[in-house]
Amino acid sequence: MIDCSLKWQINRLIDFKPSIKVSRQGEIMSKLHRNERIAIIMNILMQTPCTVLNLGRFTEMFGSAKSTLSEDMAIIQDIVEKYELGILESIPGAAGGVRFIPSFGQNKIRYIAEELREEILKGDRVLPGGYLYMLDIIYDPARMDKVGKIFAGKFFPLGVDYVITVETKGIPLAFSTAKNLNVPLVIVRHYSEATDGASVNINYVSGSSRKIQTMVLSLKALKRNSRLLFIDDFMKGGGTAKGITELAKEFDCEVVGIGVLIKTAQPAKKLVDGCYSLLTLNGVDEETGRIDIGLSPDL
Repeated sequence: MIDCSLKWQINRLIDFKPSIKVSRQGEIMSKLHRNERIAIIMNILMQTPCTVLNLGRFTEMFGSAKSTLSEDMAIIQDIVEKYELGILESIPGAAGGVRFIPSFGQNKIRYIAEELREEILKGDRVLPGGYLYMLDIIYDPARMDKVGKIFAGKFFPLGVDYVITVETKGIPLAFSTAKNLNVPLVIVRHYSEATDGASVNINYVSGSSRKIQTMVLSLKALKRNSRLLFIDDFMKGGGTAKGITELAKEFDCEVVGIGVLIKTAQPAKKLVDGCYSLLTLNGVDEETGRIDIGLSPDL
């Protein structure tokens, strides 16, 4: 038996080819060709990243022997490695199976970061106050999907339970990271709403402006003793990341990783340690519009 979502994926991908017969219960009555199986398996793996899928699930779906599916998985692993799509892990044991982890090789990560750097250097991006206009980049789904995969590959070994961010500009990147890790996204706000129910409010000091700001999160948002990954678009002093760390303690949770798209070179000493970034902003000349930005030493 296969569930409706998987049946829908099969039907959508192979468009009910005549060689495939499906019973009323959704059972595939005849075997698919290998290339058809591989296409369906790869789609399922990429739609359910970082999740262990038992081979028995696929044998039942396709009516194929485990040895045949093992050969399929070996071909898929070669494809994934050749085109740097991620990592396909084999999990041994009766409850084991396969798990696809989205990630890129180091050369491709640097290439993606360099593409972002070149895009930032194009056009007139310097705003009054020395700020950078970044909305076209951080709201570009294709770009953020690539960065989300980089963060997923980097932070997957930490056993993340939630990706957490603060409204609003960090949301696209945090959403992409959560999608690629296949974990829930939690968004912290600066004010409470009636729909939140009971919530936790804390004050924190911005690392750059030194202003006191507020963070609000519903009590229902996190399970106790969870491991959190904080994702944001930009870090200067680290005050927001520090505030998230303190907020997490109110839920008996731990921030195990921090990832940002851009981190400033100054101040060199941030309020938090261990932040992973793709780019380093060295400085902005508001008069000339010149931007000094390079690849992060983390790469």
